Amino acid sequence: MAGDADRNEVNGMGAKKNDGKVLAQNKKASHDYFIEETFEAGMVLMGTEIKSLRNGRANIGDAFATIRDGEMFIHNMHISPFEQGNMHNPTDPTRARKLLLHKEQIHKLLGLVKRDGYAIVPLKIYVRNGYAKLLIGLGKGKKQFDKRDTAAKRDAQRDIQRALREKQKVAR
Repeated sequence: MAGDADRNEVNGMGAKKNDGKVLAQNKKASHDYFIEETFEAGMVLMGTEIKSLRNGRANIGDAFATIRDGEMFIHNMHISPFEQGNMHNPTDPTRARKLLLHKEQIHKLLGLVKRDGYAIVPLKIYVRNGYAKLLIGLGKGKKQFDKRDTAAKRDAQRDIQRALREKQKVAR
C-alpha cells in the first residue's frame, strides 16, 4: 500500500509525478502525414475517464478531429472504462469528446483544413499541471512515394549511427 501513496504523492513543484508523461501516442501519424503545425488542446472528460487515461488505457491510433458549429471534437479516441468505476463511467469508450481551444485557433484550423489534402491529426495525450492535454497537428497526407522516401532516409540514418558506434568500439 505504500507504493500507492508514493504514486499519488506530490513532488516539490506541486505537480503529480506522472505530469508530462506521454499517456498515448499516435505513431502512424508521422508515417501518414507531414505535420506542419501543432496545437495543444484540453479535453472535456466525463466520470472516471481521467483515471483510465492516467493508467495508460487510451488509444488514439484511429482518432480524428472535426470542427462543428465553431467547436472542435475528437472522434474514435478509445478510453477504456475504469475497472473500479461507478455509475458515472461513460458507457461508450469511443464517444466524441469536445476539445478546448481558443476561438482564433479553431478558426485558423478551419481555414487550413479546407485546403485539399489537409487533416487535423491527434498526435499524443499527456498530463500537464493535472489536466489531460491532447497535442493535435495539422497534417498534409503523404503519398506512397513520400512514405518510401521517409523509410529510406530513416534506414540510412540508422546505418550511419550503427557504423559510428562500431567505429567507436574499435577505437577503444
